[in-house]
Amino acid sequence: MKRISRISRISVTSRPALLGAVVMLALTSASVAAADDGPGPLGVTADAVATRQSARVGALFDADRAGRPAGGHFCTASVVHSPRGDLIVTAAHCVDGDDGDLVFAPGYRDGQAPFGMWKVMRRFLPDAWTSGQDEDSDLAFAAVAERDGERLEDVVGANRFAAGVATGATAVTVIGYPDSREAPVTCTDKPASRSDTQQRVECPDFTGGTSGSPWVNGDGQVVGVIGGHEQGGATADVSYSVVLGGEAAELYRDAMSAS
Repeated sequence: MKRISRISRISVTSRPALLGAVVMLALTSASVAAADDGPGPLGVTADAVATRQSARVGALFDADRAGRPAGGHFCTASVVHSPRGDLIVTAAHCVDGDDGDLVFAPGYRDGQAPFGMWKVMRRFLPDAWTSGQDEDSDLAFAAVAERDGERLEDVVGANRFAAGVATGATAVTVIGYPDSREAPVTCTDKPASRSDTQQRVECPDFTGGTSGSPWVNGDGQVVGVIGGHEQGGATADVSYSVVLGGEAAELYRDAMSAS
């Protein structure tokens, strides 16, 4: 399970900035794949450099009544394109509770939110998740409020949400926020099928807090989100996502029309 418990969540702490370098955290024997499958060796987890792309990914926090973070981050989300420019995508198990406000901090690192804190206003979850927590429906969207007259997508940009892309068609880059760190990590891997409804990537050190991390292909499409089987994975080295099919496409349409 890649989401940190709300009871055991740590508070925000500061770490030295590592904006200009990629520090290798782990290397697997499968990490020497051809560059044609992605921007670098596969199966290697590293600190994510601050870029326009990584700014679209952020951390989720509980919020106090003033819309400020209350405690440490517990899940990951990312901005996806919508007509209103206000949608983020994450795992359903990250936002299925009705126990308080949430805020999204795109590009969060080292205790700072360089693009602001965005209050979650509405959440969109599949019926199969809300009725029975079906692991094949562990996907959700949320709409955030404007800040100072600006829309989220206008500030940080957005990836495109793409349902129906074949598992393993290309390599994907996964960016997420482990709960024990104050900066995101990233890994590129080629997804493999676990079943007709679940897919997996092998990336080390995607620990608690990385639920909701987007799987982005070379065309800037979100083709997976950490969640699904074992709520994203019972170990740090293998992460899962639901296969984004018809249900995901319908949920996305509903979120865009209602947000």
